[in-house]
Amino acid sequence: MDFTFHMPVQVFSGEGCVKKEGERLRALGRRCLIVTGAHAAKASGALDEVLEALSAAGVEATVFPGIGANPLLSQCQAAAFAADTCRSDFILGIGGGSVMDAAKATAWLAPNGSDRGRDLMAGKLRRPALPLVLVGTTAGTGSEVSAAAVLTLDTPDGGGRKQSVTSPQCYARYAFADPRYTYSTSRETTVSTALDAFSHAVEGWFAPGCGNVITAFGERALVMVSGGLGWLLQNPGLPAPAMREQLYYGSLWAGMVLNACGTAFPHPLGYILTEEYGLPHGAACAVFLPAFLRRAEEHAPARADQLYRLCGGRDRVFSLLEGLTPAADIAMTPEKIEGYRPRWENVKNFARTPGGFTPDDAAGLYRALFAR
Repeated sequence: MDFTFHMPVQVFSGEGCVKKEGERLRALGRRCLIVTGAHAAKASGALDEVLEALSAAGVEATVFPGIGANPLLSQCQAAAFAADTCRSDFILGIGGGSVMDAAKATAWLAPNGSDRGRDLMAGKLRRPALPLVLVGTTAGTGSEVSAAAVLTLDTPDGGGRKQSVTSPQCYARYAFADPRYTYSTSRETTVSTALDAFSHAVEGWFAPGCGNVITAFGERALVMVSGGLGWLLQNPGLPAPAMREQLYYGSLWAGMVLNACGTAFPHPLGYILTEEYGLPHGAACAVFLPAFLRRAEEHAPARADQLYRLCGGRDRVFSLLEGLTPAADIAMTPEKIEGYRPRWENVKNFARTPGGFTPDDAAGLYRALFAR
């Protein structure tokens, strides 16, 4: 039996957890920079409740609302500069995966120099990150419990490409998991983030590092998230609170799988669809899940059968993906597809794919899906 497991994030969950446990924030320092996007933190009610908890704990807070979807490295550098200017003792991120990933980058950049974005992405910053607190407002990335951040490199040498950095410095000290904060999420975002959580669970399920403990997390994630996707497929509206809760906690179970196992080829192949064609991240990853699952059936049949049983059968899984993944009107020339080949060299995610995966495989799949 493989009982290997590591999770340093202390998670507080349930309705009102920020108010109930907010006094703990006092121990992190007297000044805090709150990293948010433009709307979600306020619309969800999370920002007001966090500010109230910080005030009660005697912590002075400054809000930095400058993070967008698919966060830019430059935005994180600006937030780190703000944290240094405000002499912040810790960072608190409120939002979806984009904001939480940006908060991780901000916390690590701030004590090392806000202009050292390249060293951040290489994982070469010498000073430890500031303490980090995360409050999620979407049910998708599981960033609350992972040591990874995905940023868009808008530097001259970055070319607008998405890149991940994974380090123990990216773990949060505390995560506050209150499903109420997801209630204001639109249907489009709810679907895309649920697909992202499902991708984490599915890709991690077949990874070499998915031992007994992580398999148990995966079982919970697959049942809960596939159930939520089933509801979304059958109903045109927004989920009721009970379903919101199921999707949110399902995303955290999937985040635990992601943290332990990483992702396989759907994620790096999906980055291009987000960067160049505007497809939301979760939907972009889900485009490649059918091909991933067919490969798993060939190289890990027993594991694939177990996944299908947990999710209600193979036909149901494929119908969920077909029904909820947006029809991407994407056309690429063979020459354009070949131009992506350098990005697929030495991609660590490929090694986590059942049977392995190569740049030739990636180009072949792109041709099958998008060549016109």
